[in-house]
Amino acid sequence: MKKSWIATALLASLAGCAQSPKPIDSTDSPKTHAGKPVVYQMFTRLFGNTETTNKPWGTLEENGVGKFADITDTALRELNALGATHIWYTGVPHHAVINDYTDYGISLDDPDVVKGRAGSPYAVKDYYNVNPDLADNPAQRLAEFEALIERTHDNGLKVIIDIVPNHVARDYDSISRPEGVDNLGARDDDSVTYARDNQFYYVVGERFRVPEPEGGYQPLGGDVHPLADGEFGENPAKWTGNGARAAQPDFNDWYETVKINYGVRPDGTNDFPRLPDDYAERSIQAHHAYWQEQDLPDSWYKMRDIAHYWLDKGVDGFRYDMAEMVPVEFWSFLNASIKVKYPDAFLLAEIYNPDAYRDYIHLGKMDYLYAKVDIYDTLKPIMRGEAGTDTLPPVRDALADIDQHMLLFLENHDEQRIAHPEFAGDAQKGKPAMVVSALWGRGPAMIYFGQEVGEDADEDAGFGKASRTTIFDYWGVPAHQRWMNDGAFDGGQLSEQEAALREFYQRVLRLAREEPAAGGEIMDLHDYQREHSNSYTAELYTWARWSGPQRWLLVSHFGDQAATEVALRLPRELIAEWQLVPGQYPLRDRLNPDRKATLTVDEQGAGTALHLEPLSSVVLELER
Repeated sequence: MKKSWIATALLASLAGCAQSPKPIDSTDSPKTHAGKPVVYQMFTRLFGNTETTNKPWGTLEENGVGKFADITDTALRELNALGATHIWYTGVPHHAVINDYTDYGISLDDPDVVKGRAGSPYAVKDYYNVNPDLADNPAQRLAEFEALIERTHDNGLKVIIDIVPNHVARDYDSISRPEGVDNLGARDDDSVTYARDNQFYYVVGERFRVPEPEGGYQPLGGDVHPLADGEFGENPAKWTGNGARAAQPDFNDWYETVKINYGVRPDGTNDFPRLPDDYAERSIQAHHAYWQEQDLPDSWYKMRDIAHYWLDKGVDGFRYDMAEMVPVEFWSFLNASIKVKYPDAFLLAEIYNPDAYRDYIHLGKMDYLYAKVDIYDTLKPIMRGEAGTDTLPPVRDALADIDQHMLLFLENHDEQRIAHPEFAGDAQKGKPAMVVSALWGRGPAMIYFGQEVGEDADEDAGFGKASRTTIFDYWGVPAHQRWMNDGAFDGGQLSEQEAALREFYQRVLRLAREEPAAGGEIMDLHDYQREHSNSYTAELYTWARWSGPQRWLLVSHFGDQAATEVALRLPRELIAEWQLVPGQYPLRDRLNPDRKATLTVDEQGAGTALHLEPLSSVVLELER
């Protein structure tokens, strides 16, 4: 076999490979969204908080809280410049909190059934309003959120909020519901465990008992509170959000919530019609028409009306919490009702059962699913140095038919921060995985606020423990606060390494959003390299993307110890697909525009040679 192309390409690839990337000007006008959606998950309560006290179990006054008003035009412009298309405002619906808002007609919440001092965003107390903690004037909290929706749209971004259909706060009390709308459970017959049109399930004849605490836990860290007495007045007891049926749930159950009944009987059978077998192939309109002819459980209509209430206010879509705990038929009903009115709505399901993925896409009419199982769960051990990249191709093969529906991420509010020692211990180890996560599939990419500056979540916040940024407590997020720079949102307090990391994320995310190849065709090249390149190892991962005239060759190096020289070959199928004829083709690295390489095509095939630093990636675009 001839080797002349290797030497030629290696010399070209080394030219400029050590130069630093030029920063992207955040004032540059972003291009059209020609690639894919990019979701920036913002934990709204923490995002704008500038207080740095960070006292475990600290009060709002001690530790501060971010407000809607802190998410300024400047902040939103910077998130647009980072590469976002959508902002997922996590924790917006009014959930149970400890602060006293009785002056605004809001009942007190009991610390015995609230997790943390700030409360879980997934224990919604009033679906028709927003968290009063987030408002400068709690009486105008909904108007302040509506202003944020408008501000977000004005800065070229779309709005996603959570809908939690499976459960609500133990003390749900919607004082903001529209006229003529009943509170959830208001008409329930609580003398029976189950009735089709009950909103909740009941433990008949038994009152609710607060779980026995574990590990020395005390509500509010032991601070005195008039309702922190180990009691909560619920009689009869309701089933707990995770399906626990005991009047006294376990401390590890979702005891702060109660499960909503969608017509699933206690024995698991259904009290609603099943979709006909062929509806996986049928249109949104057909699904919508089907449900108009059915008599359905009352909770279906209540949750539909809640979703439409927020869409009518300008919200652009939802992240559905624990979607697999709600029947797929309900999702067909709800999502069809949304899509016939709002065809561009962004509908994302949190789901962890791969066996159910296709039902929730084809029958449930979800746009996107969480790619935790299997993609996140495969990338995490690679980042930790516990596995090689040979584990990735089988995942791609298994999801090939639904690839465009999978939203990829490396961090979110449930997962550990990459930089924390319990994960990878170094934010740099997330860089090759981020290139895979953002540019591997055809579905959306997502990052979690603070990920782009290496936040490590290394302190216990109270109920929230180190390694995951707390969702239960008032807290400041240190690395993110350094980027926020007291509201300037200019990175003025970032270290040189943090600023460089953010520039890297910006380059990757803007490629994902703006370039057609990022959402185009894919060919996995890893197994081919393992068979045809003696210099290729399981610390490398290689794939190709293309759309129209744009052709990319992508390589990520997960090794963190040493640079590597690698000779890559292109399979004949790709040479034919790209219509390559013998000659030399310049390659420009879209992650580092100063770096050049050469693809040599001759009678032996096509290939290039690269020098890759540890934890580095290339996105080589073929120039014609």
